[in-house]
Amino acid sequence: MEKRDVVKAWLGQIRSNFLVLSVMLVAVGLALAAVHIKRTGEGSFSVVDAILIMIGVVIAHASVNLFNEYSDSQTGIDNHTQKTPFSGGTGLIQAGVTTPVAVNTAAWQTIVWAFLIGLYFTMTSHWVIAIIMLIGGLSIIFYTQHLAKVLLGEFFAGLSLGSLVVVGAFAAMVGRPGMDACSLFPIEVILISIPPGILTALLLFLNEFPDADVDRKFGRFHLVIWLGRKKASYLYVFGLLMTYVTILLPPLLGVSSWWVMLGFLTLPIAVRAGMTALKYPEDMQKLVPAMGQNVIVVLATDFLLAVGLVLELIFSV
Repeated sequence: MEKRDVVKAWLGQIRSNFLVLSVMLVAVGLALAAVHIKRTGEGSFSVVDAILIMIGVVIAHASVNLFNEYSDSQTGIDNHTQKTPFSGGTGLIQAGVTTPVAVNTAAWQTIVWAFLIGLYFTMTSHWVIAIIMLIGGLSIIFYTQHLAKVLLGEFFAGLSLGSLVVVGAFAAMVGRPGMDACSLFPIEVILISIPPGILTALLLFLNEFPDADVDRKFGRFHLVIWLGRKKASYLYVFGLLMTYVTILLPPLLGVSSWWVMLGFLTLPIAVRAGMTALKYPEDMQKLVPAMGQNVIVVLATDFLLAVGLVLELIFSV
């Protein structure tokens, strides 16, 4: 295999197109840090640290995808799933493009590198980074084999690859050794981390619809299996509603500027995705467009929250 083909294969194996989510989440956390630094006049914004945080989170996300792909290859679940652009695995191991051993090795290598970056910030910023890192690491390692089998997959996806990324990026940027831990979690940061967390959970949640029957046969037990697709579609719409409610809370409570309301620009797409999910929860072909719209809502909303915070930074006195 030529070098170019090898690179292409591994970009596919780590699902590089989905790693954009990590970039958007870190962007929200970094924007919050920049606003906080300007507002308080404490510390300075380090571009080098920002890049390092971005690299650490992206490779941690790649590790999630690799562990999941390896596990599914071992159970054989991906031989039975209905492939869509958003679910069902990459099929690269099954096609012989990569091997289970290579994927498992890459999964451990990426999580080790992410750990080392997290360790650096634990020592240079604050010990609380270690707790965030521990939760994230355990979620990565135990997601497929354990969390996805006990109704906790969606929650820990939203927590570890959503809210904690935002909070962790902020803490890594503004934290200092010996600093009061409570100072690392201003109410603005907590509130603005909630919508990205919900969105990440919804990204996984809707993508579980096509695989629900196969997942059940292979021992998984997630919310779509528990509720059934019809009831799950109502929960999905409720999750979308709560996303926009939680975006509205920070400016209403006066802890953030109204610029974060830019996140509402994705509402029309969310409405279309929700209506499609409600209308076609059992028809996977007709549900695929909603899954695509859901991806747009997740990425664009996170991006717009980051843009809103940057605009607050620019226009605040």
